[in-house]
Amino acid sequence: QVQLVEYGGGLVQPGGSLRLSCVASGSRFSIYTMRWYGQAPGKQRELVAGITSTGNTNYADSVKGRFTISRDSAKNTVYLQMDSLKPEDTAVYYCNFIIRRSGSVVRSEYWGQGTQVTVSS
Repeated sequence: QVQLVEYGGGLVQPGGSLRLSCVASGSRFSIYTMRWYGQAPGKQRELVAGITSTGNTNYADSVKGRFTISRDSAKNTVYLQMDSLKPEDTAVYYCNFIIRRSGSVVRSEYWGQGTQVTVSS
């Protein structure tokens, strides 16, 4: 089984920074795309940022220039550096990995449990 665990959420003032991380653990597997999603209260979960296995990145327009996604493939970890935070960034943030388990040709999605980010003065 594969599990994703997130770290780094919390309360921060507007203009502040947070760094989220998400690490995958379990039996042998290969990770392809890694993504972060955000779900604000009363809204649908939306893609915030993604990074492929070759390092190509994409961002939601609302976070471009403020958030940076990166990965350490050797550590099965993805990061989300969040700078210049705004109250509208308040959400539960979920990591999402596309994983192929050893011995299988099937790629599946795995989700973290979510971490709360609250931006407020």
